[in-house]
Amino acid sequence: MFESLSDKLQGVFRKLSGKGRVSEGDVNDAMREVRMALLEADVNFRVVKDFVARVREKSVGADVLESLSPAQQVVKIVNDELVALLGGDRTQLELAPTPPTVIMLCGLQGAGKTTLCGKMANWFRKQGRSPLMVACDIYRPAAIKQLQVLGEQIDIPVFTLPVEQHKSPPTIARQAVQHAVESGNDIILLDTAGRLAIDDELMDELGQMKAWVKPHEILLVVDAMVGQDAVNFAQQFNDRLAITGFVMTKMDGDTRGGAALSIREITGVPIKFLGTGEKLDALEPFHPDRLASRILGMGDILSLIEKAQEAVDEKKAAEIEKRLSENKFDLNDFLEQMQMMKKMGPLENIIKMLPGVGAALPKDVQIDPKIMVRKEAIVQSMTPKERANPQILTGSRRRRIASGCGQSVQEINQFLSEFEQMRKMMRMAMAQQPGGKGHAAKAVGAPRAPGVLRKMPKGGRRFGFPFRG
Repeated sequence: MFESLSDKLQGVFRKLSGKGRVSEGDVNDAMREVRMALLEADVNFRVVKDFVARVREKSVGADVLESLSPAQQVVKIVNDELVALLGGDRTQLELAPTPPTVIMLCGLQGAGKTTLCGKMANWFRKQGRSPLMVACDIYRPAAIKQLQVLGEQIDIPVFTLPVEQHKSPPTIARQAVQHAVESGNDIILLDTAGRLAIDDELMDELGQMKAWVKPHEILLVVDAMVGQDAVNFAQQFNDRLAITGFVMTKMDGDTRGGAALSIREITGVPIKFLGTGEKLDALEPFHPDRLASRILGMGDILSLIEKAQEAVDEKKAAEIEKRLSENKFDLNDFLEQMQMMKKMGPLENIIKMLPGVGAALPKDVQIDPKIMVRKEAIVQSMTPKERANPQILTGSRRRRIASGCGQSVQEINQFLSEFEQMRKMMRMAMAQQPGGKGHAAKAVGAPRAPGVLRKMPKGGRRFGFPFRG
């Protein structure tokens, strides 16, 4: 997401940071490159023109050029303007004071409305709500069946009417609202039909549905890969339906990001969600400040924390911490940690959210997405006894494990060595915390003097832990 734009903007700022002082000419050169980067990302030219003009005006002031760190000041100005361009503060969904809340999803065919309906239903259930999905697309083959399959996957009800009844989508929506009231559903998600292009028949049908069920939110689903065309049809939808928000889908694809950066500025309608993958949990509330930080390579630690809170079982985490402090951390615990980490999403996405880490990685470094899968396969090829006691893994046992997971004995040996090194480092890190020295000293077999660590594991300082030799 925004990788090309992010790389180019970071390159511009690296040039500025290499200068002791920044002149007005340096700022103009930088803004020229910023303008080219935004245009290549398919951002609307009017948006680019206004954005660059605002940044240049604020960047050439005396307070900036004469400051101790003018390059950092320019980056801050770009960040602030980028946040403003994306909408400023986060705009949340408007929920009805008296349930149910009706949310109508509309958009062109192929934008991902039906999948998004499942994602939003799953997201609302995590918020403690009771959603109902409604199949209002009676034209696309298998659209109703697709929504029913999604409902089965996440165990959320789907309201449908038999096709032979020949009910219109507005009628289906109105009956769904009555059903939700009787069944106690407090969120109604209307999956409407799309077209390959906007036509009067489609818009009249959606207008009638809006008049009959009076939705609290009308969300336009926009394929982020469409580019500037998204802005054009977004304006037409807004003129006819007065949409209340956008959902940008396929943000994980090969998108340049121009639609997301243009659509809010041109229409004045906020973006409320981002679809970041194919899985039904790949949906993020839209935070302009966090997305701006990602684009500028400054990470997104708040989103990372939220993902961790969703993925980590607090009870299990406390048990693992206790086992570590008692020197009982084994490969069963390691496997649980890996499985919790996998729930947070692809490893490369997690790394990019760490401030300074993603931007610091060389461009030619490839993160193997299957590295976690291979490690998990090694552990799952062991018996419960071997996981609990890795020290009993003799040569013959290691050959059996290698055969079971399809890897070489050398890879098994390397994994076990890395695991042991990691376990020692984790114990030593805990030893530096108040109240943790006694446990760690006992764990590494130190003499009776508590808190004295006998030996730092090889490579420990590489990871930045303040170990004592």
